[in-house]
Amino acid sequence: MDFRIPEQLQTERLFLRIFCKDDFPAIHEYYADSVCIKYTIGRVLEKHESWREMAIRTGHWLLHGYGPYAVEEKTRNKVIGIVGLWNPPEWPEPEVTWHLVQKYQGKGYAKEAAQAVLTMACNYVPELDLISLIHPKNTPSIKLAEALGAHREKDIGFRNETWYLYRHKRNIIHREEEKQ
Repeated sequence: MDFRIPEQLQTERLFLRIFCKDDFPAIHEYYADSVCIKYTIGRVLEKHESWREMAIRTGHWLLHGYGPYAVEEKTRNKVIGIVGLWNPPEWPEPEVTWHLVQKYQGKGYAKEAAQAVLTMACNYVPELDLISLIHPKNTPSIKLAEALGAHREKDIGFRNETWYLYRHKRNIIHREEEKQ
């Protein structure tokens, strides 16, 4: 199938690619961790539910022509999370999303991967106006969105709560590329 975006991206430390079945243990590690899913799914998932989540993200590529990537740390050849484009029916707009296994958080991996996704999106799907939908108590995600140049555009009702909608500015991404 011809996808709208590359099936793989690379950064200095990371390899981003479409999921494969061998990624399941790392994906389940994320979804089985109450800290990781506190502001996303909101409850720990059983193995069969984590498998479905991975399958949903894989199927997203077929339905939209783009999707979230499995993020693999190059030096360890280990999947450490999920970063990419996400747009299920209940989302207000296409999103740049990031989810890392807890032991890999706080090391700059999410920012590195999300920046690569934003840069790629400018080149391959410039028509997408990208957001990040963030729970107000998720301070690390708020800080990351702001570090990526996004601004809090508005508060919206989502999943029976108020969430922050952060808007990513494409001109910031282009300026960053021009400096390099």
